[in-house]
Amino acid sequence: MKKLLLIPFLLCFISSLNAETKIIHVFVALCDNDSQGIVPVPKKIGNGNDPDNNLYWGCGYGVRTFFKNSAEWKLISKRKAVSSIILERCIFKHITQDAYLVADAYKGDKIKKCNEDFFRSASGNSTDTLMVKDRTIDLNQAQLVSYVGHDGLMDFTIDEYPQQKNKAQKEVIILACTSKIYYREGLKAAGAYPLLWTTNLMCPEAYTLKAAIDGWLLKESNQQIHQRAAEAYHQYLKCGINGAKKLLTTGW
Repeated sequence: MKKLLLIPFLLCFISSLNAETKIIHVFVALCDNDSQGIVPVPKKIGNGNDPDNNLYWGCGYGVRTFFKNSAEWKLISKRKAVSSIILERCIFKHITQDAYLVADAYKGDKIKKCNEDFFRSASGNSTDTLMVKDRTIDLNQAQLVSYVGHDGLMDFTIDEYPQQKNKAQKEVIILACTSKIYYREGLKAAGAYPLLWTTNLMCPEAYTLKAAIDGWLLKESNQQIHQRAAEAYHQYLKCGINGAKKLLTTGW
């Protein structure tokens, strides 16, 4: 009888642990000279069909490489050709926390689809589920959603933004030029909160993203996270801390 009584207790305990799991979903539109309205970068790192050498993915400060080289994150899964649009998916597990980061690399010329999927996730309308060893990760449960890449909304419009579903209240990080102007309407529709976005032209490399996530996992205030991100941006680009703090901003 005692053993039987323990079973529901243990199940509830496991459930509570799963409920505390942090999930971060990062959408990366690979840099692409040919299809995006960007100042051209060297051909090798500006090929949106080549994730291994892409500026926003495989280069030293790209999302895949930077997090892979991080002491705090471990790459536990890498899958190529997830679909005709997503060229690679990397899953990272935090070393000390129950946290997973799922990063998707979209073909450069599919940047509109990448943005549409980002807004779908930010609004709680994602349907993507994946297995990681013995755990199921429902990406619609991601508490933090990020977009990294060119501000595609400078070049195209999204006909209808996904509306907030089931009172989802996700936080988002948008590392793209002048995202506070261009992404406002979509975030309002999604019911998402802009934890970090930008007021001007910027370089969307992964050190800024990692710094913000570090603070988020530590449950720091929005202002502390903003400070962390600005310090990282200044550290790598030597732009001045005041300039970095004006470029990156938190909240509406």
